[in-house]
Amino acid sequence: ARSQVTELVLDNCRSSNGEIEGLNDSFKELQFLSMANVELTSLAKLPTLSKLRKLELSDNVISGGLEVLAERCPNLTYLNLSGNKIKDLGTVEALQNLKNLKSLDLFNCEITNLEDYRDSIFELLQQITYLDGFDQEDNEAPDSEDDDDEGDEDDDDDENEAGPPGEYEEEDDEDDGASDLGEGEEEEEVGLSYLMKEEIQDEEDDDDYVEGGDEEEEAEGVRGEKRKREPEDEGEEEED
Repeated sequence: ARSQVTELVLDNCRSSNGEIEGLNDSFKELQFLSMANVELTSLAKLPTLSKLRKLELSDNVISGGLEVLAERCPNLTYLNLSGNKIKDLGTVEALQNLKNLKSLDLFNCEITNLEDYRDSIFELLQQITYLDGFDQEDNEAPDSEDDDDEGDEDDDDDENEAGPPGEYEEEDDEDDGASDLGEGEEEEEVGLSYLMKEEIQDEEDDDDYVEGGDEEEEAEGVRGEKRKREPEDEGEEEED
């Protein structure tokens, strides 16, 4: 039944007289609606979709009448109007009443050629976070525009903090081995020595392996490598 549908994709269908036949108020539960490239000239016949959160309208010929959106889809959080005939800020001003709108796309609309386009839109629509996929500080929007935005952002942060390849993981993997040494410096160098593993594996680990005699053989390779690499590692770190 239509009343159960939550997502509807009508891309590349053909609208007549500004509407798509069969799209009406009966879609009570609709949360995601995509009507890309359907030759839509106006939103005048958009049905009332009170639960709609994401609306894709890219590559149509809409030039105005955006106030309809706030009346009929008041809970929109994401709106894509890229590739339409939107030319001026006055047209976009009608989106001020979409209080929950977080993300707006206007790629390939003439309005993007205006001087200070981005600043003007952010000033006009105080509620939005992302314009054309980036916020005011040029941070990219997470892939998902759903309510778990915060979770996505946290993931991004972790990646950013990972530092040079190898180091981040090494802290976890070799933590026990490194802490037995009791020397903070060597603990940091594990990452680099680990990356060079293939080159040094065959060198004389036994001679270097002194302190941890009781440990299992498994740790032996790692410790030997660390002692081997120590002088060079320090040199490399200074360069960085």
